[in-house]
Amino acid sequence: MLREAAADLRAEARRTNERRLLVLAGERTAGHRAAEAAISAGGISRESVVAVGSGDGTHFETVPVTRTDSILGTTQAAIVLDCHEACRPNALGRMVGAVDGGGLLVLVVPPLDEWAHRRDDFDEYLAVPPATVEDVDGRFRTRIVRTLRQHRGIAVYDVDAQALQDNGLTDPAPRPAPPPIEVPAGSDFPSAAYDACLTRDQADALRSLEALSTDENGVVIEADRGRGKSSVAGLAAGSFAVAGEDVLVTAPSYRSARAVFARANELCSTLDMLSNDEGESGARVLRTAAGGRVRFERPPAAATLPDSPDVVLVDEAAALPVRVLESFLEAPRVAFTTTVHGYEGAGRGFDVRFRDRLAASEHTVHDVHMGEPIRYAPGDPVEVWAFRALLLDARGAVDPLVSDATPTEASYRALSADELVADEHLLRETFGLLVAAHYRTEPNDLARLLDAPNISVRALLVDGHVVSVALLSREGGLDAETRSAVYEGSRIRGNMIPDVLMSQLRDEAAGEPVGVRVMRIATHAAARNRGFGSRLLAEIRSDVEGVDWLGTGYGATPQLLRFWARNGYGAIHLSTTRNETSGEYSVVMLDPLTDAGERLHARHASWFAARVGHQMHDVLRDVDPDVVRAVLRAVDADPPMDLSRRQWRLVVGAAYGPALYSADPGPFSRLAITHLVSGDPGVLTPREERLLVCKVLQGHSVETVANRLDYPGTSAAMRALGDAYRPLVDAYAPSDVLDERDRYGS
Repeated sequence: MLREAAADLRAEARRTNERRLLVLAGERTAGHRAAEAAISAGGISRESVVAVGSGDGTHFETVPVTRTDSILGTTQAAIVLDCHEACRPNALGRMVGAVDGGGLLVLVVPPLDEWAHRRDDFDEYLAVPPATVEDVDGRFRTRIVRTLRQHRGIAVYDVDAQALQDNGLTDPAPRPAPPPIEVPAGSDFPSAAYDACLTRDQADALRSLEALSTDENGVVIEADRGRGKSSVAGLAAGSFAVAGEDVLVTAPSYRSARAVFARANELCSTLDMLSNDEGESGARVLRTAAGGRVRFERPPAAATLPDSPDVVLVDEAAALPVRVLESFLEAPRVAFTTTVHGYEGAGRGFDVRFRDRLAASEHTVHDVHMGEPIRYAPGDPVEVWAFRALLLDARGAVDPLVSDATPTEASYRALSADELVADEHLLRETFGLLVAAHYRTEPNDLARLLDAPNISVRALLVDGHVVSVALLSREGGLDAETRSAVYEGSRIRGNMIPDVLMSQLRDEAAGEPVGVRVMRIATHAAARNRGFGSRLLAEIRSDVEGVDWLGTGYGATPQLLRFWARNGYGAIHLSTTRNETSGEYSVVMLDPLTDAGERLHARHASWFAARVGHQMHDVLRDVDPDVVRAVLRAVDADPPMDLSRRQWRLVVGAAYGPALYSADPGPFSRLAITHLVSGDPGVLTPREERLLVCKVLQGHSVETVANRLDYPGTSAAMRALGDAYRPLVDAYAPSDVLDERDRYGS
């Protein structure tokens, strides 16, 4: 029965150039035997199959479930995914995209009626201390089972009863053959580039990328997964390189950009223009006989536009923060490819947060949408199932439903996981806003939202539609043994703030108070800048019980720092390295709710104010001055003004007389920290504060300071520094040293 059903399923998949999904439910060993039988009956060779799991059940090439990223960029005739040890949503999302048209995705799973109630390795991952795996629910797997039973193109076979529950056949009508692709008239790119296009969408996108032959042009290519946007970017990159141009490619990782380099390499080879030196094969640079090249840099490095590239291609742009994307607008010619729906990132977030800045740039923007899949036919039932089951296409309410909403009319609600599971509309709107709020939201986040015992959701709704939402994580409350282990170097999942404070900042007691971290907060794009986020945070503060502190951690920008500070959160830590993908330094902020929370906050704010000056001269020298200003303004501490009389005379003399800052920079640094943390922000102008940060705190050369802050020369910059210290002397100097000022006239 199974062999016949698998043969029919595979035959229909090949006939339609679609994929089909085969679910083998029951005992694990029987499931593996059934998988081998189904693959054989479908006429698929072993060499075209990858098994994902522990590797102890089949004779196919096996990849551990934790290494499914290695399969990205490849396509397989069949993939066997073993979900017994762990049902990892990210792995499921990746494997759906790696099966070629006419192929089979085979899921080996426990009995469907029992699957949600079993506990596996992924549940262990969700069991954030002090919770245990028994506290994890199975709502995500319940959702998977329900959608598997509901969607077309999915066959279900009970391996224990040896019974076919659904044959998965759809009996679709025949499709007409697509028209041939022609090279457009007047094309600047080689005809071989168009010959390599597999769909009309790809050819149209390639034609749009020809606009990058001229400066002040930008191209945005939006597509779902599997549409070949990275491949067409590679064809464009190769075309520019064979014309002798320098193409800089960036993406969240080199793995994400492999398709770009593969297509560029193929095109250059076809044109007999590849000239990589021996030893460069497979490297992150491709050179051509015309002197052009295609090279890769990670986003933070690429954002500096090293060696002034002619063309910049940003692949998977939705997975990068706006701050990084903005940097690429300095390039004369730039293209962004972005996934609209998929685990790589959120196209909607790119669209909402970056489009206005792109439109305001000097680039003429050419928009392209690619809808036709290249590896399988449109309307592929496995893709349709994955989009629904994993909410890859989730988004908030349509704009008109919330565009006139105000915070006062919104109702505040705690949205339980059971409520979200029971209301698909509510779940899609909630998750859709969370996707748009963060540059990297994955299927794992959906499972975390539904099943993790430490996660909760709060929202503001208007007429039943989600306008603002916050994802909360309960942290801390750790026992003495766990705190000691973390202090000694062990890592602890799901307790980001206690982990940082205990392990990095050496405060073992920091894990004892109970806190709630705001992991993400998002307001609908059509209702932003009206106070919804602030109202939601205020409601959360009044609502949480048994909690000592509220906290948050995020990539620091001046705008975000001001938002959180306005809502009562104080900065207590700034990371000493940039996030590899975002290029930003992360800040940790706390809002204390109890005496225990206040003590935690007070000591860390004080420690931060005491150490940050030394860090600025070292590991934080390249932090943006406006980020430094905003971070320090958000520190709720009162640094001591402990200058000696001699040190005050030096500062006063440099401000009003002939003394030199370079004679002893230490007192100037302490005064700058005191002012930026606890002083009157109206005493200095923003430019003067930037001057204090760049020169006094970060210790940059006067040449660098003059260039960065647009002073006409080094002498002007140093005069401005002395002038900036005059109001600081007037505001903070003790009366017994003001006679020094009066000697020179105030």
